Amino acid sequence: MEFKKIQEFIEKNNIRPSDCTMHTNRNLENNGKIRVLVLKGESDAWVEYICPKCGHYGYTKKTWKRPFSIKCENCGKLIRVQKMKTLNKKDTKISYR
Repeated sequence: MEFKKIQEFIEKNNIRPSDCTMHTNRNLENNGKIRVLVLKGESDAWVEYICPKCGHYGYTKKTWKRPFSIKCENCGKLIRVQKMKTLNKKDTKISYR
């Protein structure tokens, strides 16, 4: 399944990278995915996800704050978006073992 709703929103509103506070597209465990878009000056995040636990596709708007997480509408699993700095540290530690 592809994420189309955020992409359509970006194209419809002619959003550029400089218009965003946060825009990420991440792969999660078990073929889960999450895409988050936060525009400058706004306090809400547009979120599209595929739950890594149940495979449910969801699209919603949620208040933006760090650390960011969202619950799956279907099974209730908490899906977290970690900071890239944290992810890079984990990758570095694993590769040296």
